[in-house]
Amino acid sequence: MPPTVPLCDTTAQYRELKDSVDDALLSVAASGNYILGDPVREFERQFCEYTGAKFAVGVGNGTDALHLALRALGIGPGDEVITTPFTFIATVEAIMLVGATPVFVDINHDTFNIDPAKLAVAVTARTRAIMPVHLYGLPAAMPEIRQVARNHDLLIVEDCAQALGARSDGRMVGTIGDVGCYSFFPSKNLGCLGDGGMVVTDDEAVYERLEMLRRHGGKIKYHHQEVGLNSRLDAIQAAVLSVKLPRLDDWNRMRDSIAERYLERLAMESLIQLPAPPSPEKLHVWHQFTLLTNHRAELSKLLSTRGVACFPYYPVPLHLQEVTRHLGYQRGDFPNAENAADRCLSLPMFPHLSLTQQAYVIEQLRDALAQLRSSELTRNPAA
Repeated sequence: MPPTVPLCDTTAQYRELKDSVDDALLSVAASGNYILGDPVREFERQFCEYTGAKFAVGVGNGTDALHLALRALGIGPGDEVITTPFTFIATVEAIMLVGATPVFVDINHDTFNIDPAKLAVAVTARTRAIMPVHLYGLPAAMPEIRQVARNHDLLIVEDCAQALGARSDGRMVGTIGDVGCYSFFPSKNLGCLGDGGMVVTDDEAVYERLEMLRRHGGKIKYHHQEVGLNSRLDAIQAAVLSVKLPRLDDWNRMRDSIAERYLERLAMESLIQLPAPPSPEKLHVWHQFTLLTNHRAELSKLLSTRGVACFPYYPVPLHLQEVTRHLGYQRGDFPNAENAADRCLSLPMFPHLSLTQQAYVIEQLRDALAQLRSSELTRNPAA
């Protein structure tokens, strides 16, 4: 049987830091203080120090981070929020949960991120915010997005679920707009042992409202100013994340080395289009390594039989999903997003992917592509 190379090994970070993580878990278990408390406050402090944000609020998950950020900014029914159709559903879900309307703008075909050149034409009198997604760990075009936001007096809510540690012009993503939102889902670059999320901001009023909203809409226990959520980062998750955070930059550098090896060793292969290397002003953290191919189904099957996991992130753009049908979008409205969804395929990517595993992925991908090329020639001898 060929070796199995997973897309992501969610236990690798734990194995590396097992003793420290176990100590942290046992400390919280013995304390009896499981909701918010000192571990959460300490991790929020560390997160502010790491990102450079003034305030951080730990919440239950990355989706709640986006949802509560919009609530804290006063965005709701009648408002429009511009975002990308090529992302995970949580981005749009959060907009719709507050009663606002998502307005889609196509992506740039090279970066997979929202195309800033198309933003201004999507702005209407109802537009309140732009929600860029730093997809796959690559910062969106934040200087251009900020300029559009300034020109139209719009807020910026950054979806950084896949991009903790990424930087644009030296600034940490999440601290460039008005609010930044992160996920600590186990497969993320910084993952906890369950669900978790964080919202950062430099606006004290927004911070205070976030703090209230995450605990049932009240500043004082049993006194409630508005309808909030029960969305508090667990102490046990915060303790684990505090152990892991100091290793994040090293783990991200390991991801970068893997991406460099993929880019170098696969550069001459036909039938695939590799992701563009990041520009010097953008620090990519490679949450996913995603290529494009017109032969996704065949390539996926061949890699699977060779023990190499792969997956399309994401196979259906959000404007063509059942949940957004009422918005009236049609196939053809966002051709770059649709092209990416039809052709995208992500390879194994996690910091503990060994050199042997990397070599195996490259070897098997090359062999699979050679088999596909041979099959193409057999079907079309004149090619």
